[in-house]
Amino acid sequence: MNASSKPSNVVVIGGGIFGVSTAVHLARLGVRTVLINDGPLANGASGRSLAWLNSARKRTDAYHRLRLAGIDRYRTLAVRNSDAPWLRFDGGLTWDADDAGNEIAEIFDYERDLGYHAQWLAPQNIAGVTPGVDASTVTRQGAIFNPGEGWVDLPSLIGVLAQEFRTLGGEIITDAGRATVDVESGRARGVITAGGMRRDADAVLLAAGGEVPAIVAEAGQHIGDATPVALLVRTKPIRHPLKAVLNTPRVAIRPTPNGSFAVDSAWSEEEVSVKPDGSYDVRQSTLEGLLREASNVLEGNPVLEVEDYGVGPKPIPGDGEPVFGELPSISGYFVAFSHSGATLGLIAGELLADEIVNGRRHPLLADFRPERFSASRR
Repeated sequence: MNASSKPSNVVVIGGGIFGVSTAVHLARLGVRTVLINDGPLANGASGRSLAWLNSARKRTDAYHRLRLAGIDRYRTLAVRNSDAPWLRFDGGLTWDADDAGNEIAEIFDYERDLGYHAQWLAPQNIAGVTPGVDASTVTRQGAIFNPGEGWVDLPSLIGVLAQEFRTLGGEIITDAGRATVDVESGRARGVITAGGMRRDADAVLLAAGGEVPAIVAEAGQHIGDATPVALLVRTKPIRHPLKAVLNTPRVAIRPTPNGSFAVDSAWSEEEVSVKPDGSYDVRQSTLEGLLREASNVLEGNPVLEVEDYGVGPKPIPGDGEPVFGELPSISGYFVAFSHSGATLGLIAGELLADEIVNGRRHPLLADFRPERFSASRR
């Protein structure tokens, strides 16, 4: 799109953080916006995300800059919502396994050279910096504490943004089933839901999580897809001093607003199987093993019980980098598809809304355009 064709109405597909964030930013810019979701808000990846706000370890310079901008927006939000239990900046602590792949010393030097706030901690010094960790489980190479990191409860944030969106005149349609984008003569013309409901639009944002590659393929477009299945377990609330996000060799864990823990890991996700009908089979032994690993890294090794869990696709583009912006050959058809939904949620919504309304391609998104996949396929 270009500045001479500013849209008067936009439809957003997706009730996760990318969709809701972009919708509210569009509404703030005075654009009539409708958000359509296949179920209730936050029913997809945003509802089962560890939601660790960070730019830790190694990544491309462009991705690091974008993540830092994302964290900056959360800091502004935290100041405006200083009492909110759903957004905290109490740091992140990470350590590696005691094997040849341990990169703690290398990563510490790398982050320090970038100016990313990092402290190397020997196991015996962890308790004096961040509480709630069983230091005996930290490997001899030590851990890295990043004081500027935090976490957000995405369903809570989405609820806050949705309330503002409605106040600004936005319309939210939930339980609409799978929606597709109507493309005619090389341009997005609107959205059609599974039930046949049509909403015309000057521009459309597709932010439907793991469904994005399949939906754009219907319009003859290609976005590389490496989406796996994710499993997030929420424990029953307990009293515990942990405040930081923990990223350890066998488990990642963070507090939640109600005093429980959100827990996930790579190995537990690999144990989830997909049934012939498309539903997921999560073994009791996997849940018990995940809670056991979480208890092992927590001070006092508390008994943890499952409150509930979420399982489903975790959106990851084929090359691991985010995908943001207008499709190369379909005017007015924008996409948002990325693994790092929590960290990038606010900044992506802000920049995408600006691009949709003003037609100016933001330089922060230059390396993350969807056309890179079209070029590679050719």
